[in-house]
Amino acid sequence: MSEVRVAACVPLGDGVRVERLLCHPRLPFIAGLDATRPAVYVWDCAAGEPERRGSVGSESTAYDRDVIRRRVPRTPCAAWHPHGPLLVVATEDQMAQWTPSGLSHLKNAPSPVPYRDLAFSPDGRTLWAAPSREDGEGEDGDDDWNPASDLLDLSSGTIRRGRYWDTGVAAHPGGGLVMTLRSDQGATLGLVARVDTSSDLTAMRVQRHALILDADGYETPVFSADGRHFAIRGNAYEQTLQVFEFPSLREVLSLALGLPYPGYVIPPEWYDDYRSWSFRNVAFAARPGVLWVGTPTGTLVEVDIDRKEAREHHLLDGRPVTALTSNATGDLVIATGGDLVLLAIGGDAVEPDNGLTPADRVKTFLDATSDAPDDGELEEHLVRTDGTSIWEPADLDAVTTATRSDPTWLQLRAAINTAFMRDT
Repeated sequence: MSEVRVAACVPLGDGVRVERLLCHPRLPFIAGLDATRPAVYVWDCAAGEPERRGSVGSESTAYDRDVIRRRVPRTPCAAWHPHGPLLVVATEDQMAQWTPSGLSHLKNAPSPVPYRDLAFSPDGRTLWAAPSREDGEGEDGDDDWNPASDLLDLSSGTIRRGRYWDTGVAAHPGGGLVMTLRSDQGATLGLVARVDTSSDLTAMRVQRHALILDADGYETPVFSADGRHFAIRGNAYEQTLQVFEFPSLREVLSLALGLPYPGYVIPPEWYDDYRSWSFRNVAFAARPGVLWVGTPTGTLVEVDIDRKEAREHHLLDGRPVTALTSNATGDLVIATGGDLVLLAIGGDAVEPDNGLTPADRVKTFLDATSDAPDDGELEEHLVRTDGTSIWEPADLDAVTTATRSDPTWLQLRAAINTAFMRDT
């Protein structure tokens, strides 16, 4: 097991409650999204202790209580440039950029700003944004509604449409491959995409092999440093944590955290317990095969995925973990109810699994699949797995029976197919 110590701890500031942490992948910068108002704060850790360097929207009016309780989509969203010290932030009113020299408006940005999620392409040439500025909300029964994302060249202002995604973009450490989510209440797709740099705007080329998750409400996938595992937190109806192997997409761990969400309305007496768990409370540090989970009671849980063993670390004096991530050095960054905490992680080195490098894993995955078409119905071309079973497109079109032990999305598909066949 690992050795963990508190390397630094600084107050967040009066009234600030960070619900999401974004660390620069190479530089000692941390961005924190406030849960109480549409604001983003930036810290510089170059000197070892986080120092507040700037903010976007810190003067904003606080969210009303109903917005916070209902977990409705809130602004802003933000993304770090993969190489340079640049943070892009989108609010309802503007797109801003933070650098160590200060804050400025982003040139050539759409107005008004339609985006709820941002990510830079791994080469830093293109900003990926969702949903597309040309998308409406879509009306019930509107067969012409075709949601998309935008590809933005920040220097020229060029914008092109791409495949739709809606929940973050996680870059595989092997390079040339990313993972994102396409959410739906019936079933969310975990899309794996090849990074295509052959044109002026770097694009995602979605691959045919995809993951399928029950319901919606998930967070951005999180890859381990060796690229062997990725974790997904969320689910709108249950506090779940799932870990999958890569490139097989095989599920190796599944846990339920906290109190299940029993339906569309959370009983008041259950609400605080359900909300006490952060949806951004998992991270991989530098050591492969180990997942870290932060709890509402301030305990940090170290999970050895292969051995299926867990160890508790009591370092936060009972302060709840509201956000957790890892930084460029592979150590952990934690937001509690009132502090920003840096944890140094030590322990024995671990040899790569079977000697495979992260790049080997990317190549293995891409060799076993192919690009899905860039237009038309994506679902018609996907080979889906829930981490246990695999379904070709024709399999799903034909399924008409399912048991209560089957995934919920498969039960829904069987019922829909049965009703369609009866009607036709």
